[in-house]
Amino acid sequence: MKVILLSDQRTLGKRGETIEVKPGYGRNYLLPQGMALEATPSNAKLFEQQRKKFDAVHAKERDAAQEVANHLQGLQITIPKRVGETGTLYGSVTSGDVAEALEAKGVTVDRRRIDLEGGIKTLGDHAVRIDLHIEVMAEITVSVVPEE
Repeated sequence: MKVILLSDQRTLGKRGETIEVKPGYGRNYLLPQGMALEATPSNAKLFEQQRKKFDAVHAKERDAAQEVANHLQGLQITIPKRVGETGTLYGSVTSGDVAEALEAKGVTVDRRRIDLEGGIKTLGDHAVRIDLHIEVMAEITVSVVPEE
């Protein structure tokens, strides 16, 4: 199934590209979520007419994400976790834990946008990337300390 992407997708492509996807993925996910249009001549013409509108929305989202990224720049959060006698963590630090700690600092970030690269399973400082927008990323430092 050929579709025209209406928004940038990290794994699929950029906005405006015509790509080939499996029919179920296109029909059950991309089309209902408003991420793509079926690639027909009339939809291609419609997309070209709406391109300025899409570009304006994209620029607005990017600017808002950049503002949040500027606020997050250099931010350090501390997360206390239970540790064993040998200093190993019980479990790991999840993206939900990081999102809650950011919420306590007054910044709301969706936990699905936090990239822990396999999780945090040790004490200490860890660099965590937050994908706020397809073009905007922020990096914060997460300090994992023993819970008292």
